[in-house]
Amino acid sequence: RHRRDNQTKQIQEMVTNVEKHFGELCQLFGAYARKTARLRDKADLLVKEMNVYGDTETPNLRYGLKHFADQLAKVQDYRQAQVERLEAKVIEPLKSYGTIVKLKREDLKATLSARSREAKQMQQLERMRQKNPSDRQIIAESDLQRATMDATRTTQQLEETIDDFEKRKIRDIKKILGEFVTIEMAFHAKALEVYTTAFHHIQNVKEDEDLQVFRSTLRPTDYQSRLEIVRANSGSSLNRTGSIKTMSGTLQVRTGGINCNFFFCFILVSKSLFSYLENIYGQGEARFFSLHYNF
Repeated sequence: RHRRDNQTKQIQEMVTNVEKHFGELCQLFGAYARKTARLRDKADLLVKEMNVYGDTETPNLRYGLKHFADQLAKVQDYRQAQVERLEAKVIEPLKSYGTIVKLKREDLKATLSARSREAKQMQQLERMRQKNPSDRQIIAESDLQRATMDATRTTQQLEETIDDFEKRKIRDIKKILGEFVTIEMAFHAKALEVYTTAFHHIQNVKEDEDLQVFRSTLRPTDYQSRLEIVRANSGSSLNRTGSIKTMSGTLQVRTGGINCNFFFCFILVSKSLFSYLENIYGQGEARFFSLHYNF
């Protein structure tokens, strides 16, 4: 009897240990899946922001950001599948052990009840032996025999069911953790492939072309272009001065072989050009041009 009591105690401890640690694993894997789902949600927001930002950028960078965001969105699709598989292949099997442990506790309770009945019958038989009534002693011995057989039967059933429970526990924990690793490997393999494509998209952005676009929007005309405009306008001013000369007639005054008409035209052109430059660049730069070009 002492051996059977030790056996029952050992079985109780084993069932309690499984209930405790499988419950902890179930909670932690559940938290892991929820964290993964929250990471998926944050990444979805990141994809949205990249698309919004890409709409404001230069052509090559916009193209790179859009395709990078598309690849990141694919990763989140794989992450969603990862969460669903974790719930189905890992969390649910662990959760089912709550019911399994409950059934084993009921089996253990039935065995303990049978042993308790056996112990009561033995006590009753001992009391009858002390009183020496032969007929009652025979009845008590018969009841004790039945109780002993019942206790032996339930003990044997308990040993068998606990043995099956131990086998199933080992098999299930191997399968559950194997599924977890397979799910993680599948996700990371797909993610690595997609992230590689995303990396190439963002690295293939042509910086020089976008820089040219940026500079053209920031500085549509540079200093050299402005100088060319000044020169072109200077030529048109000379043409306008020639027209004035044609309309007003030619002043021919010769004094000592010098053509006064030439000086008159030169003075008109110089004043016109200086006034134009002064209006555009101010008096200081107009003087610089007049000294540099001798007018």
